[in-house]
Amino acid sequence: MQIGELAQVTGISRDTLRYYEKRGLLRARRSGNGYRDYPPEAADWLRYIRTAQALGFTLQEIEADLPLLSAAADGAATAVALRGALQAKLDEIDRRIDGLQALRGELARRLGEAMADCPLRAAA
Repeated sequence: MQIGELAQVTGISRDTLRYYEKRGLLRARRSGNGYRDYPPEAADWLRYIRTAQALGFTLQEIEADLPLLSAAADGAATAVALRGALQAKLDEIDRRIDGLQALRGELARRLGEAMADCPLRAAA
């Protein structure tokens, strides 16, 4: 499957496909004329990448877990390993939420102080 067809099937731009290939997330064979030739399973693999991104994983995290995701794409990954990666992401999100709630509380506190004083001045 050539790059244009893969882009059409997946809804991912050709530039993004080239970028994924450059990062090592996607592999293509080169035909005699230099065109990229992607295997049929490339579309499924890209759906895994997009799903991981939609769940909050960065490309860097996806690259780090590439063996795990590759196994998942092949149906050979254990549920325990995948659950571990998802749990770690959930824990990270919970930490970020806690940090944002603390920040929100501080901003609300400063807004509630007397307006005569500068809300950005360090608390005494």
